[in-house]
Amino acid sequence: MGTSRAGTPMWLLSVGHGSRQALVVAGPHANEPVGGATVLRLAERALADPRLTEGADATWNLLLCLDPDGSRRNEGWLPGPYTLGRYIRNFFRPGFLEQPEWLPDGAAGAALPETRALLGLQDELRPFLQCSLHGVDIGGGFVELTHDLPGFDRRLAHIAARLGIPRELGAYDALYWPGLGPAVYRIPPPRRAGLAAAITEAAVESTWFHPYRHGTVTAVVEAPMWGVTAVADDSPPVDRDAVLRAVSRTLRHDTDLLRHLLTRIRPYLATVPDAARLLAPVDDYLLVCPGLADAWDPDTGDSPAHPLPPLSTAHLVALRISGRRLALRTAGLLHQLVRAAGRDPAGALPELDRLIDQWCADYRDGCGARWIPVARQAEYQARVVLAAFDLAGRRARARSGSGEPVPMQRD
Repeated sequence: MGTSRAGTPMWLLSVGHGSRQALVVAGPHANEPVGGATVLRLAERALADPRLTEGADATWNLLLCLDPDGSRRNEGWLPGPYTLGRYIRNFFRPGFLEQPEWLPDGAAGAALPETRALLGLQDELRPFLQCSLHGVDIGGGFVELTHDLPGFDRRLAHIAARLGIPRELGAYDALYWPGLGPAVYRIPPPRRAGLAAAITEAAVESTWFHPYRHGTVTAVVEAPMWGVTAVADDSPPVDRDAVLRAVSRTLRHDTDLLRHLLTRIRPYLATVPDAARLLAPVDDYLLVCPGLADAWDPDTGDSPAHPLPPLSTAHLVALRISGRRLALRTAGLLHQLVRAAGRDPAGALPELDRLIDQWCADYRDGCGARWIPVARQAEYQARVVLAAFDLAGRRARARSGSGEPVPMQRD
């Protein structure tokens, strides 16, 4: 259904012949591979259970990978063994402007061929449901919806409990978004925003909202790779401000360390093939980290004009994880740049190894991060998609039966 920037074919697997279209997008972020396993599992279930196709008058459209070029750059850790250190040292995720679901210039200004292919598919199918399959590297599972699906939070709780997946009750991604139930968040309508604001509080223009005009319900399904039990702790924090100050102080300290390392490394990167692709996310992370630290700091960000939302222990755990994640990703990308250069005259590699090992140990020992087997990640994600399919289908039928205008599914 399209071709990537590097010429890789983008494959769409369709199951069923119904008039109502469901669209499931795997691999929108290069470092979140579980969706590829999930869509194959969904295809097998749709083939085996006619209630999901003929019985629902539905066709399943499964986009196997939205960013195949970026995904290939993660092959250094994909075969395992699955350790945080191996993941970080081989981590890749493109800069914000090269992430195919983001539309910083609106749909008309979409520059990436992967983005244009997805937009065209959305407008052709006009699906009643779109599911975007994401992965949380460290934390818990949660779902973001463009429309409320009553009862979805209860189904999510049941699925997570059965599979031992912690629910992220204070997701950093949705810090300023309204809740639709535990671990379920409402995606606000998009607005134009600067980079830092887009990350901290705003829903930017995206392919999540593009098919809204067709009546599409979009569900962004997040499944964790390393689970942290404390992200499900919705108790009041003992000392909110002390934790926020510590998280902000740590992020500023880590950012300063990484900036100095980048300054030492950058002069030796001129001969590194495609160094710009690795430097783009590094520059993005180092650009936004100070603003995030200020936004989370009660002494600078929690003002009457821009107050922080009420925060539970789960929120504070998620913020701690998120701040360190940005530093770890940056360190991992710098580590790859030095290795690719084939020499280290700045002596940065031992320091990067020390930081990566120390910060991974903090996740493992300080947060209790534990690997969740791939089969369980995929099963969780598949069951969440099937719950959304059922409830979104009921919503579409109810709107049709009530006489409310429903956008055509096909031209």
